Amino acid sequence: MEQIKKIVVSIQFDAEEIEVGELVSDDKLIYFKYNQEFLKRGLEISPIKLKLNTDINKANELPFEGLFGVFADSLPDGWGKLLLDRALAARGISIADLSPLDRLAYIGSQGMGALIYKPEIAIDHADQFKIELDEIAKATKQIIAGTATDVLDEIFKLGGSSGGARPKILVGYNPSTQHLIGAKKELPPQYEHWLIKFPSSSDSKHIANIEYAYYKMAIDAGIEMSECRLFESKSGNTYFGTKRFDRQGNKRMHLHSAAGIMHDNFRLSTLDYGHLMDCAFQLERDVKAYEKVLRLAAFNVFAHNRDDHSKNFSFLMDATGKWRLAPAYDLTFSYSGHGMHSTMVAGESAKPTREHLMKLATYFNVKNASTIIEEVQHVVNNWKKYAASYGVKSASKNSIQKVIGG
Repeated sequence: MEQIKKIVVSIQFDAEEIEVGELVSDDKLIYFKYNQEFLKRGLEISPIKLKLNTDINKANELPFEGLFGVFADSLPDGWGKLLLDRALAARGISIADLSPLDRLAYIGSQGMGALIYKPEIAIDHADQFKIELDEIAKATKQIIAGTATDVLDEIFKLGGSSGGARPKILVGYNPSTQHLIGAKKELPPQYEHWLIKFPSSSDSKHIANIEYAYYKMAIDAGIEMSECRLFESKSGNTYFGTKRFDRQGNKRMHLHSAAGIMHDNFRLSTLDYGHLMDCAFQLERDVKAYEKVLRLAAFNVFAHNRDDHSKNFSFLMDATGKWRLAPAYDLTFSYSGHGMHSTMVAGESAKPTREHLMKLATYFNVKNASTIIEEVQHVVNNWKKYAASYGVKSASKNSIQKVIGG
């Protein structure tokens, strides 16, 4: 396959596709230039690392293989990347020869957020695929293990643009009928864009119930999250699902991760919640941004969510160019690869405490910091109540309790 040398980047909030600019590859370097007409709109799609300008722009090789973070955010990682690689390898395409522009072409118009890429390389799939959650869970295990599965193409169709380590699919969900269909660019009336997760090999069997209980705790702790629910299979197994916040009906929101917007290598991150607070304030221009990040930091500290890396925080921009911190996601009991918090709290990642949270809040002059921290801690201290209410088995409930205390 001949490598793609030019990609036209557009953004689509509603029906209109607005050309943003062009990505060009030359001698293994990638350049980007904004479209002149787009500049007149004044929409800052990446206001820290790729401000509106008339220049020919080149990003550093690291951390995104020469891409600016705003475009790297469109590429799947973890599970989605695994699916794309397996689907292409099955077609005899050399994964080692794929460039970042090739990968963007395979994402095309199917990525998260509002950016779309042309030319779009379509992968043919069967037209019909019945969504049966237990069968998909079984297939995801086969794919992770590297064994052949005759539904690889369909699993890729359902989850090939997603990120994160855990297997997941993107679906259309009708809350009135409970019916699920494969995700499409345009869903039929009454259907909503949702994401459903499946356990990885290292997860507790009841990881869905644990994450749902954490969702309920987070909501009670004053943290904004998109609607979540448990999907039950015919056999009674439960799977965690969340309504996508980058979609409002069939309208799109521009999505930019903290990793992408600040060019942070989330696998080798030096990010602090202070960086996140500063970034949120720059985008929202409201001191409440500090409070939102502090509340989220407190929850992750007290509830022992240590996989709090910079791709697990995002920002949304609407069609008018207004930015806000995206609803929180991936909140659950977790360890990072190195056992410490992936994002530091006032410089501390091993054992951050209330004192570190207060130090962080003091630096940003958060007036009601003590109240915010106490509210969050009070909710997390009731973990056993949430666990009992949402089907977390005793062994998991008790093992988590031993770690978070309260």
